[in-house]
Amino acid sequence: MLTENSQELNIQAFADHHIITPPNRLRNAVRLVDEKNFDDPIARAEKALAGLSDEFSKWMEIERDRLVMAHAAILNNGFTPAARDELFRAAHDIKGDAATFGYPFAAAGAESLCRIIEHAPALDRVPAELIAYHINAIQAIVREHTTPGAEITAMEINRKLRLVADEYLAAVNQDRPEHLEAILAPSIAPTE
Repeated sequence: MLTENSQELNIQAFADHHIITPPNRLRNAVRLVDEKNFDDPIARAEKALAGLSDEFSKWMEIERDRLVMAHAAILNNGFTPAARDELFRAAHDIKGDAATFGYPFAAAGAESLCRIIEHAPALDRVPAELIAYHINAIQAIVREHTTPGAEITAMEINRKLRLVADEYLAAVNQDRPEHLEAILAPSIAPTE
């Protein structure tokens, strides 16, 4: 069916097919900008992010303190649903924010802690030391991230945390194969 706008279509006929090229109406929507007034939105966003970067260490410290307070609430009151949720959210926020804030190695420890919270059949049976190791490691990584050699130390700490967490989760989930697949999946948090 041809319409009144069909004159704008470019139709090339071949023996076994046709190529129909519609008009490019986007040319009317694009505004050409003089190179002197060129606006690069990515450069603008990077500049805005750089302006905020002075705040990143404060924000990371707030996230770290929130994790520590959530852990303290569990030590004082046990794994109530609210305490469990707050510990998970605090660790999950660190996992998501750490790289943006300039603390990429804190993300791996936080991810490992999230995995324990998600996959342990009974959080009140998780060895208290295992959770404390994660909390202490995240605190140390945040505190020492500018120390020379901190990246190597953080990578080794995160590797060991993940190994211990995986061993624990694999042992306690032997009868839960749907969790074993997730437990044995590789990390999505940056480790290098």
